[in-house]
Amino acid sequence: MEDRMQKIFAREDGRITLKIVPGHFVTPNAHITHYFDMTTLKARVSEAKTAAQLLAQKYSMSMIVDTIVCMDKTETIGTFFAEELSNAGIMSINTHSTIYVIAPEINTSGQIIFRDNLKMMIENKNVLILMASATTGKTLQSCVESVLYYGGKVGGIAAVFSNVSKVSGVPVHAIFTQQDVPDYQSYSMADCPMCRNRVKIDAMVNGYGYSKL
Repeated sequence: MEDRMQKIFAREDGRITLKIVPGHFVTPNAHITHYFDMTTLKARVSEAKTAAQLLAQKYSMSMIVDTIVCMDKTETIGTFFAEELSNAGIMSINTHSTIYVIAPEINTSGQIIFRDNLKMMIENKNVLILMASATTGKTLQSCVESVLYYGGKVGGIAAVFSNVSKVSGVPVHAIFTQQDVPDYQSYSMADCPMCRNRVKIDAMVNGYGYSKL
């Protein structure tokens, strides 16, 4: 499937590219028509920093951010994101006047949890959620609910790619949207036309990557 890979350049900064592969892919929540390969974007320092700079521009200096919760292995982007927000003058009410960058745990039941040693970074904190990609918004919704359960307040949501514009009333600021991939579609597992037409599944995908079938 690598031979089908295409590159899309971010409209706001041509240094940021999204690698996409058309096909039939299965996520934990849906069947989708494209896989977004963000491996280097999440792991390569230069790319992660550029993505963080662009995302930081989407937030007002009047916003308060205490903690960035990183989903989909986005901790490298999240670290630069925190640095960019701090440099831009965004305030934190943490005791040490700095932004925490953490990742939750997803248990075998798919629940998003924060261990006891991380609770103090969520409770009574202003939280910004960072994701690599949001296809249906279900994982984002679960993350929002988890932050609220642990006593935090979700003040912002950022993503590299998002197919949704808002979750729980909070706008999703993304570098790439469906406008950049107009033929992208997401279907429920019970209503996938590719399955009905017996189109072979290319791979199982999630925030960690893909596994070919």
